[in-house]
Amino acid sequence: MKKLILTLCASLALFSTAGFAESKVNLDKLKAKLAEVIPGRTPTNIKPSPVPGLYEVSYGVKIFYITEAGDYLFDGELIDVKNRISLTQETQARARQAILARVPVESMIVFPPKGKPKHVITVFTDIDCPYCRKLHNEMQQYNDLGVEVRYMLFPRAGVGSPSFKTAVSAWCAKDKQDALTRAKNGEKIAPGDCKNPIEAQYKIGQEIGVSGTPAIILEGGEMIPGYRPAKDIVALLDHLASQKTAATEKN
Repeated sequence: MKKLILTLCASLALFSTAGFAESKVNLDKLKAKLAEVIPGRTPTNIKPSPVPGLYEVSYGVKIFYITEAGDYLFDGELIDVKNRISLTQETQARARQAILARVPVESMIVFPPKGKPKHVITVFTDIDCPYCRKLHNEMQQYNDLGVEVRYMLFPRAGVGSPSFKTAVSAWCAKDKQDALTRAKNGEKIAPGDCKNPIEAQYKIGQEIGVSGTPAIILEGGEMIPGYRPAKDIVALLDHLASQKTAATEKN
């Protein structure tokens, strides 16, 4: 629990509590109960879950469930059995979308396809990570299939590490794409230093739950941890897009 608490982020107000069915007294009671279990943190949102008497509590992308009286706290996934979907993962995906929406694209190293992108993915990458390099070697496949890849740099060794300094050098280079590619190929690139977003991107990665690289964030906010072949990621993107289209047409 302590480890989870350390990774909670209460800086993002994702939803409004307007329309909360219970009285303010009950909401304050739940907040007081939560403060006992998770001191020093304020929930970004508390709202009724689909289960009567159970409330969804968000701390950024970390989700808990608490009973109406505040006597029991549940840390786990809430599954909609009928529709076979994780309601918890849906909430987390929306949270990631909202967090990444705050990040200027100009602060990323972007590899766009020719013409208008069919899909966009955001990848948290570590220059020294072997599987990140494997993903990068498939960049042409991504681009040929109409996918824009937006890199956010996540040096796993932390701020100030050699990997962090290489990331800064790549971002500060005149040709960011070329410098990043050469660094991922194991080539030494010219040291560089400038005002850069690397530390901020590292913290954002922690905020949305990145624990390893590559971490691929899809358009809907779903996170795919680890390497997957480009063709598999694109097939998944196409499938999710078709599902979304079908749902829209149905409604």
